[in-house]
Amino acid sequence: MTTPYQQQSQAPVPPQSPPQSPPQGPPQAAPPMPPQAPHQTNPYQAAPHHHTQPPQPQPHQPHQQMPSGPPSQPYAGVGPYTSPIPVRRTSLGNALASEWTKIKSVRSTIWTLSVMVTLVIGIGLLVAATTADSDYDTVPTTLPGFFGTLLGQLCVVTLGVLVITSEYSTGMIRTTLTACPQRSRVLTAKALVFFTLSFTITTIALVLVAYASMGMHSGPAVAEPTGDQILGATVGAGLYVSLLGLLSLAVGAILRHSAGAITTMLGVVLLPSILPAFLMMSDSLRDLGSKMLEYSSPQSLASLFQIDDSLNNGWPQLSVLAGITAAAMIAAYALLEKRDV
Repeated sequence: MTTPYQQQSQAPVPPQSPPQSPPQGPPQAAPPMPPQAPHQTNPYQAAPHHHTQPPQPQPHQPHQQMPSGPPSQPYAGVGPYTSPIPVRRTSLGNALASEWTKIKSVRSTIWTLSVMVTLVIGIGLLVAATTADSDYDTVPTTLPGFFGTLLGQLCVVTLGVLVITSEYSTGMIRTTLTACPQRSRVLTAKALVFFTLSFTITTIALVLVAYASMGMHSGPAVAEPTGDQILGATVGAGLYVSLLGLLSLAVGAILRHSAGAITTMLGVVLLPSILPAFLMMSDSLRDLGSKMLEYSSPQSLASLFQIDDSLNNGWPQLSVLAGITAAAMIAAYALLEKRDV
């Protein structure tokens, strides 16, 4: 008797097939292995370890600095480098050449000097042409140059200010003082170049007017000018106008502002001619007013042209202006050295 559990465990067994024998025939050869490429290494094979030696320290060699210069001239020497360009110390002549290049290349110089020459020569010749010989019986024939110089001096004053203040307004003064760290040399070069240029141009214009007027008016009724009168009307007046322009340059170096310096110089030129009229109204200030009028710009030029016998020859006024200009230049030198750019 069997239990139900025994019946489930006795499952029918499928019939097994008889073993099959391998087919009879000649034995087959194994397929040939593909040939390996020569010098082909197994990627899974570890690379051989190469034993390298540590780098040996190299002896210290001095560093040779290659010279700076054009690539067309390579440096092939071993010793110290010698520049093919001659190196020399700068001097006042270099500063003068620089300032001359600047003053002749800007338009302000051409325009102001052209207007000054036009006023001096144009007004002088116009006065000489519209006057008669009888007008020069007591005054020298060099008088026509006086009227043009009264207006022409304002052009020189303006140019004297712009010679230095234009560099401050554009920032060019930094480049100038970097190229020439000696600030006193820069101001000296500017003063010499400007004074020479203004004196030469003004004197030439006055000489042309003086001799043109002397040629237009001659005769027994005409008072021939003396050598002192000709010298005062040409060299003296040119020197006065140039000193006035140099004073303007000093004021421009002190103020470093074009409008302020020009306004100040217009006051210096015009105020002594206007203020004495009010000072003479007072008894206590009358002497001050007369002295101020004597040394004003129009009166000083009139003395240099000797248009009146009561006036002196104008050289005292010229000396006073030279002293004031020297004091202003000393102040400009001191402030230029102390102040920053």
